[in-house]
Amino acid sequence: MTTPLHRTPLYAVHVALGGKMVPFAGWEMAVQYPDGILKEHEANRKGCSIFDCSHMGEFLIEGDAVLSGLDGIVTQAIIDQPVGTCRYGMALNDRGGVIDDLIVYRLAQEKWMVVVNASNIEKDAAHFRKHLTSKSKFMDISFQTAKLDVQGPLSRDVLKAFIPGVDALEYYTFATFNVLGQDVIVSRTGYTGELGYEIYYPWAKAEKVWHAVMADKRVRPTGLGVRDVLRVEVSYPLYGHELSEDISPAEAGLKRFVDVSKDFVGRDAFLRREKEGGRKIIHFTSENRRAPRQGHILFAPDGYVIGDVVSGTFSPALGVGIGIGFLKKEFTSVGKDIIFGDEKIKVNAQAATRPFYKAGSLKN
Repeated sequence: MTTPLHRTPLYAVHVALGGKMVPFAGWEMAVQYPDGILKEHEANRKGCSIFDCSHMGEFLIEGDAVLSGLDGIVTQAIIDQPVGTCRYGMALNDRGGVIDDLIVYRLAQEKWMVVVNASNIEKDAAHFRKHLTSKSKFMDISFQTAKLDVQGPLSRDVLKAFIPGVDALEYYTFATFNVLGQDVIVSRTGYTGELGYEIYYPWAKAEKVWHAVMADKRVRPTGLGVRDVLRVEVSYPLYGHELSEDISPAEAGLKRFVDVSKDFVGRDAFLRREKEGGRKIIHFTSENRRAPRQGHILFAPDGYVIGDVVSGTFSPALGVGIGIGFLKKEFTSVGKDIIFGDEKIKVNAQAATRPFYKAGSLKN
């Protein structure tokens, strides 16, 4: 994807860590760092890691939940959402497919922040502007806002050294903290299955936060590659894989994040598709270390095609390949034994329950 001119990095610095030069670009997430994905995985599952997620999008919306139109855009309940909390949900199209999955932060009684996926910023902004009413105020602050994610069992200990009070945050809550002289939002949601925090900081000043976190020798910089491994291990969806404009939340196994007691864009189509039935998400583990990949086919033991793979990786935590796929509409359920692969390679696997990795520190 071509980077818009206004998204050119405001700075491109390098910080020294243990004799190595670790990049901080301030707008795009590195795929991996010099020590490799396995070391990054270990840091996140056992210690502390930092991700530069400044590429994510952030919208500010002012107005009453209903009168502004916001409640009619997102699938989750927000009318009763307490100030200082976050809620995960989605925005749907008229066909009941997912435009994006997102997190809504209630900053004040009539002020909200919505965090969206990087690849969907422009599309999401257009969707919000279309459906918000004249009783709202909308601002896209994506390109002024850096987002640094500090994850892992030791993340609380690392951050409380320079963010007093951050240890009081409960799961899916946030507050304003003075971080290195700047009053900013720090939340506790996470995307890796471990205890985790997000620091939203002015883009041009975020370098100093990166330095402050990296100064702790328990912290390792981590990139996009391991983030995908970690999220598959805990069965979290990723837009473009488990979610798309052609996939409904019910098909993706995310019905619990859809409040059908209220009206929202795509509600009727969502209910119709749910009644008609559709693809069904499936999780599976390989019989060995071979990893399934997006685009692989799912087969029944007799070789009949029953679905396709949308996410897959080798799991360092489990020592086997793990995958997520969709069964065809006619196969609402299958036996435990399945096969994944292509015309050249076929690997035996077994259906599994999610999440694959169950020992995370997420809610500790």
